[in-house]
Amino acid sequence: MSVQIFGDQVTEERAENARMSAFVGAIAVGDLVKSTLGPKGMDKLLQSASSDKSLVTNDGATILKSIPLDNPAAKVLVNISKVQDDEVGDGTTSVTVLSAELLREAETLIEQSKIHPQTIIEGFRIASHAALSALEKVAIDNSADEKKFHNDLIHISKTTLSSKILSQDKEYFAKLATDAILRLKGSTNLEHIQIIKILGGKLSDSFLDEGFILAKKFGNNQPKRVENAKILIANTSLDTDKVKVFGTKFKVDSTSKLAQLEKAEREKMKNKIAKISKFGINTFINRQLIYDYPEQLFTDLGINSIEHADFEGVERLALVTGGEVVSTFDEPSKCKLGECDLIEEIMIGEESFLKFSGCKSGEACTIVLRGATDQVLDEAERSLHDALSVLSQTTKETRTVLGGGCAEMIMSKSVDTAAQNVDGKKSLAVEAFARALRQLPTILADNAGFDSSELVAKLRSSIYNGMSTSGLDLNNGCIADMRELGIVESYKLKRAVVSSASEASEVLLRVDNIIRAKPRTADRQRM
Repeated sequence: MSVQIFGDQVTEERAENARMSAFVGAIAVGDLVKSTLGPKGMDKLLQSASSDKSLVTNDGATILKSIPLDNPAAKVLVNISKVQDDEVGDGTTSVTVLSAELLREAETLIEQSKIHPQTIIEGFRIASHAALSALEKVAIDNSADEKKFHNDLIHISKTTLSSKILSQDKEYFAKLATDAILRLKGSTNLEHIQIIKILGGKLSDSFLDEGFILAKKFGNNQPKRVENAKILIANTSLDTDKVKVFGTKFKVDSTSKLAQLEKAEREKMKNKIAKISKFGINTFINRQLIYDYPEQLFTDLGINSIEHADFEGVERLALVTGGEVVSTFDEPSKCKLGECDLIEEIMIGEESFLKFSGCKSGEACTIVLRGATDQVLDEAERSLHDALSVLSQTTKETRTVLGGGCAEMIMSKSVDTAAQNVDGKKSLAVEAFARALRQLPTILADNAGFDSSELVAKLRSSIYNGMSTSGLDLNNGCIADMRELGIVESYKLKRAVVSSASEASEVLLRVDNIIRAKPRTADRQRM
């Protein structure tokens, strides 16, 4: 006898149906981004239905963030790709695809071998531990040798960029990204690196500038160059012809009274500028507008003014010049001024910018990206951000592993070995984990248009016979030495992919019931 315990607008899926719903949603998401994996992966064009905005990208996290999904299991995979993006910056597609492949293997075990999900979870845990142990053993740390570590960073950057839009100029951009990260001196704060996108030119016209560039100009009739700049960064109102009380009305019975009011406003502004001048500065940067009268007063006092520097620009300027953003000007002694050697107006393309050189925070630098269209610039920025994120994490966790399917196959070998020591049905789950890991090099080969069965079989044979640096050369469709080709990846990235994917698949494997209901609303009659 079935008893209805749920309300009208509640639906329930149980046991096999619930599990199938979770598996199908997650596997569909994996299949969606699978074709973007690797150096020969394709891009997705995302078109907004409500506006004319479009986006071209092959970044897994960006694709999944942009698509509204209804399936709860699919949302779990979207979530892990976001976490991977925040934690490491790259590997978002890999983690989604590996999760989907693990669930595909788990589905087969449940359907065909009738293995309990908890048994599969135990097997996956054993396999995950074996895989991560093998990965740690093959990781190499070159941080003691500065030249080798610099080469590692260049190679990691090239490997990251090889699957992006910047792959044609990856040598140039890899060096550019590495130089920018080494300026941070071990910090992972990417706020010090500003990226400016300027339409026009081509991608290879992009450059790294050792200073801070702000998309603003100095005020009228002010010098275009300031040496030994003492900078006050502020967020204050400097507009004289507005009374700053909302909805205020004045009634005057003669124009002379109106003139008195204007005079009082001007006097108030003059006093404010006089207070600012006591700071002993030669440059004033304000987040808000500066009207003509205060700008004229600044010019008379020999102070260069920059208005309407957006909030992010002001915050970053304070960070790189060593100053503080202030709103009141009564106590100059308690305020920290920003400093830099030179501020000058420069032209990039058709636009003029202000360049701050010799900033107090020597880590600051600006990457100027050039490109033909907005879509190219946006994708180039995403690609470069991925490379910078991975490099900044590598300066903290300095170990590296080999790419091109090499690390996955080594982990697969270790998991297969672990499966021989596991008895019962759990061993089938451990073997399934190894098969899922082997799917990553298979997808890489498929996306490059090669015969994946033959290539992956050769790679497996090579790795299992002890040639632990072998991997897929996807330019020539053969097995090659990854160390010689310089296909290197961050150890932290690979570790995060395997651990996140196994945890996500474990979460979804535990599901045996899906209950869909509207949020509860207050029942007014029964309150």
